[in-house]
Amino acid sequence: MKTDAVKLHSLDFACLKRIYAGGALTPSALVETLIARRQGDGDPAVWINQVQDNQLRARAAELEICGPEELPLFGIPFAVKDNIDVAGMPTTAACPEFTYIAEETAPAVQRLLDAGAILIGKTNLDQFATGLTGCRSPYGSPSNPFNPDYISGGSSSGSAVAVAQGLVSFALGTDTAGSGRVPAGFNNIVGLKPAPGLVSTRGLVPACRSLDCVSVFALTCGDASRVLEVIAGFDAADPYSCAERVVTEVGGSGRFGIPRPEQLEFFGDEASAVAFTAAITAFTESGYTPVEIDYQPFREVAQLLYQGPWLAERYLSIEEFLGSRADAELVPVVSEIIQQGATISGTETFRGLHQLQALRQQLGLIWNEIDFVVTPTAPTIHTLAAVADDPIGLNDQLGYYTNHVNLLGLCAIAAPCGFFPAGLPFGITLQAPAGAESGLLKIADQIHRQTTQTLGATPWRLTDTPSLAEPEPDAFIATETLTIAVCGGHMQGLPLNSDLTSRGGRLLAVTRSAPSYRLYAFAQMQPPRPGLVRDPDGGSISLELWTLPLDQVGTFLATVPSPLCIGTIELADGSWSQGFLCESWALTGATEITAHGGWRAWLDSIGADEQRG
Repeated sequence: MKTDAVKLHSLDFACLKRIYAGGALTPSALVETLIARRQGDGDPAVWINQVQDNQLRARAAELEICGPEELPLFGIPFAVKDNIDVAGMPTTAACPEFTYIAEETAPAVQRLLDAGAILIGKTNLDQFATGLTGCRSPYGSPSNPFNPDYISGGSSSGSAVAVAQGLVSFALGTDTAGSGRVPAGFNNIVGLKPAPGLVSTRGLVPACRSLDCVSVFALTCGDASRVLEVIAGFDAADPYSCAERVVTEVGGSGRFGIPRPEQLEFFGDEASAVAFTAAITAFTESGYTPVEIDYQPFREVAQLLYQGPWLAERYLSIEEFLGSRADAELVPVVSEIIQQGATISGTETFRGLHQLQALRQQLGLIWNEIDFVVTPTAPTIHTLAAVADDPIGLNDQLGYYTNHVNLLGLCAIAAPCGFFPAGLPFGITLQAPAGAESGLLKIADQIHRQTTQTLGATPWRLTDTPSLAEPEPDAFIATETLTIAVCGGHMQGLPLNSDLTSRGGRLLAVTRSAPSYRLYAFAQMQPPRPGLVRDPDGGSISLELWTLPLDQVGTFLATVPSPLCIGTIELADGSWSQGFLCESWALTGATEITAHGGWRAWLDSIGADEQRG
């Protein structure tokens, strides 16, 4: 299938921008790939509604007419949690009876579209954004991509899994109690929760209107930062929108807070405790100083969210719907939680407000001692079976480190921080007062890169993406580079790759040729090399696309021995690239390895590990 051409390249922003700029990819080609992906064997519980194929193609064509120069998110695919409105699409909040067709697009989504991003679809969630497990939807439970026996996290389950699986570059979620952070931790991706009011929540089905935040799931902190730059801004029609954006520097003192040892809670998960200790070591090795703080006031704030008057606000959000649709079948555990808010009195409400204000006053002093707080994103992770047996108790455990954040007006970044021995990801969360988003992202990016190698559940490498500490050049300013398709020893990790990297070569994509090539092995060459020859009856061969500065091309070509040469190669998506070919006269005596589909696969078949470098 031609759309396999970009099946394995990274969807991080920098990679897509480089490929678009180099001409090896167009939005139309990317859209075809994404259409093929979602028609494959993907998890159907990720999506509730998808943008139709013809609409995606039309959007891509529209972008190609406009061009990338003025669009900061040109051709970047994204998803939206299905409690956020997109004009002309259903909004369900994971409740079929609640469904309506949105008349307007939420401002946060519209800003993304105006910036050139491509909406792929709307994702699954815990019904009415009530839950942290991802198991409370009549549309199914998205699978954890690292182990399907475990939960994906919620309530923004589909958004997180879509990013982790490489179905989109980023996704919008929402976060009231941790819904934009817990799923990030369980899926090895970044979860950015801005402070309340920074991003408009107009067009969002509210959970707790005074606390709700639009959140961002991304593969890297840099990508999350760029999305925030687009969606942040005052919205006069949103009564909770902040008119002024205050930016606060963090990290200046190098001091960060961690709960006292007796206040850390992992609910018996020793692996999580060990992983958090390792995370703190990563911070100290990066020059930061841990300071033990009294975490009890944070916990008291957290308990107000589901044991105090904010349950009444959650009930208020759908009171009209519940009154008009008594026949609506809510997920039982969701109904049980929300219905509790119907009986909360005004006296109880003001008691809770007074308690919160006193705790805010007390905790305000902590920021004089530290720049930010670091905790696990979640104390543990549960299996689907365990959550089914105790849906409320285990859900409550997951909010131990998240439930307080919006009540205190804080911002937070959930970042990957390595893996458990069993293969599940571990994550940490950084939190600080409003305005610290940019600073927290830079610190989180540093720790992410120190502890983690891959992006989400994909094979894509974090090291191939630019850090936030690096100024990112404008990929759409014409650069003097040449795109070269390589099929052998110049690929990542193989003996000749340094011929590219030492000259400033950068990987664009892992891709394949059109199904019209044959591959041969020349064992007499040292190191052994393949030869690629065009043949209409051949097959599709694994390739890597690299860019090389033009001023380095001459010295690179001088390293290419006969019978290899540089020609033009057709890729699986129908586009063309300069790349390595072989002169046909040299094929006598060579071993044809086309059936293996690529050089790496052939090396593996002969056990040639020593040839891999």
